Amino acid sequence: MIQHHAARSDHYDLRLEIQGVLVSWVIANGPSANPRDRRLARRTEDHPLDYAEFEGVIPEGEYGAGPVIVWDRGSYTNETAYEMAECLARGHVSFHLQGEKLTGGFTLTKVRDGADETWLLIKRKDEGADPRRQPVRSQPESVLSGRTLDDLDKSS
Repeated sequence: MIQHHAARSDHYDLRLEIQGVLVSWVIANGPSANPRDRRLARRTEDHPLDYAEFEGVIPEGEYGAGPVIVWDRGSYTNETAYEMAECLARGHVSFHLQGEKLTGGFTLTKVRDGADETWLLIKRKDEGADPRRQPVRSQPESVLSGRTLDDLDKSS
């Protein structure tokens, strides 16, 4: 699943269920359907599975304060010979998304370790690739409620 979040900055959180938790990366500009785009993805703390359906406004003073929507959801399949936890440890995750907005193959490759653990998210050239399509701009609404971050902000 991918959440659109307006905490300290407007960003997208990619979350993959691995070993019973949502392993998470922050993607500042959101995912792309263009295989030429390289998106920086910062690894963040894991989240519990029940967070996958969270949508609303996180109160000021709490971690991640601000509005959050479920921008996309679906399933994924591992496209490697290794278990996903081992892929994380190796620094290369390859998966096929079957979401409501994004489909096709993606890779995450670690480019920096440590406190600022950084990965690159890249869309693979396949049936889901479309250099002209910009789902972050053209489909800003939640797949759960149809609301946008602006809608949530106005209602709080």
